[in-house]
Amino acid sequence: MSEFQNPWPAPLATRPLSATVTIPGSKSLSNRYLILAAMGQHPVTLVGLLRSRDTDLMMGALRSLGVEFQVDPDDETTVRVTPPSSGRFTGDVDVYCGLAGTVMRFVPGLAMFADGPVRFDGDAQAYARPMKPVLDGLEQLGAHIEYHGEPGRLPFTLTPPVASDGMHAPAHTVSIDASGSSQFISGLLLIGARLPGGLELQHTGDHLPSLPHIRMTVADLQSAGVAVDVDEEHHRWRVHPGSVQLPDRVMVEPDLSNAAPFLGAALIAGGTVSVPYWPRETTQPGGLLPGILQAMGARIEWNDGPWSEGVAAAEDAPVAATLTVSGNGVIHGLGRFDMSAAGEIAPSIAALAALADAPTQLVGIAHLRGHETNRLAALVTEIRRIGAEAEELADGIEIRPVPREQLHGAVMETYADHRMATFAAMIGLTVPDIAVVDVATTRKTIPDFVGLWSAMLD
Repeated sequence: MSEFQNPWPAPLATRPLSATVTIPGSKSLSNRYLILAAMGQHPVTLVGLLRSRDTDLMMGALRSLGVEFQVDPDDETTVRVTPPSSGRFTGDVDVYCGLAGTVMRFVPGLAMFADGPVRFDGDAQAYARPMKPVLDGLEQLGAHIEYHGEPGRLPFTLTPPVASDGMHAPAHTVSIDASGSSQFISGLLLIGARLPGGLELQHTGDHLPSLPHIRMTVADLQSAGVAVDVDEEHHRWRVHPGSVQLPDRVMVEPDLSNAAPFLGAALIAGGTVSVPYWPRETTQPGGLLPGILQAMGARIEWNDGPWSEGVAAAEDAPVAATLTVSGNGVIHGLGRFDMSAAGEIAPSIAALAALADAPTQLVGIAHLRGHETNRLAALVTEIRRIGAEAEELADGIEIRPVPREQLHGAVMETYADHRMATFAAMIGLTVPDIAVVDVATTRKTIPDFVGLWSAMLD
């Protein structure tokens, strides 16, 4: 990331935009592919892998468990992953999770197949993030969890079951309440095929957030040759036992959720912003973004093209297009809008709603209270800080915009949360004198957000 002040002065858009922004690879897909590659029998080359703090933390965690990585010297986003030759992971090691939810919730499952205890720790902010449902599930599978702080949270040590194959037989049925995060379900599904007899998983809560992320996990498992039966109506999954092996070469889609601030900028400043390589079909929740932006007044255009011109891709690589979003500076409020399927883009939609022509209620996102920070409380605080009105709802947030000329500059906090940083940058496009504390937190998923944002405005 280029050098910048802290707090970083968010650049003001002085004219309509005309920009093309190439978005780095999906964090959600990158970290799922890294987990699946680590569980295979043969090396896998990942092309277009996101290289950010979260994926580096995942690679570091897997390296601690005995997985090897070879990074292409000419392209750091091309990485060859070699699983342990024994099929067992290295125990008596430390895994550092940082603030990455996919690391702290996916990697403990791999520790079930280690040859000794694995100790997990992370950033101080990570101690507040819930872990208990996935760890309860692993305990149902025979793990022993020793907590070194508050029960159900980092730090802890996981000791795998004592068995020659690392697991107790026979098949396992696990019941957990994953109302707080879909990652609890995904973290268990990812290891299901390695369990003797497979895994039957039941979600016991009334609400299941971010179902598209679970569908992503199922689709990724299927791409690795794993059979999964899905009963979404009753919140049940059956993972059949068998080998886990991704194709020799896998292309990672761009992170569609990370496109939200850039595409949303076209509505705020007017003009057009294009994102190439947008997949026509995707399991990413960010795939819902074009429809949401259209409802807020954007014009959406597609320019069909190949997945990646000039890059060797698998023969069955998905067809993609360049997505262009155009706006005229007028943003429509959404009224009451269910964001449960794509909660991770809620901060970007909230930024647009704070600049809209009518109120918006974003609902179905109570689980955002358990993300990097309590995003609902943070959004309310920061929207009020610039002079608009907002309040928390039981399952979301209500935003009551005021005319833009009544908004005022402020130093906006980010709470060590990358999406709060991009939220503030969006506000800064139209409200003068916005400064963003710790914009470097965007490294979590966008290695050079400041550079990409500044280039968009050039």
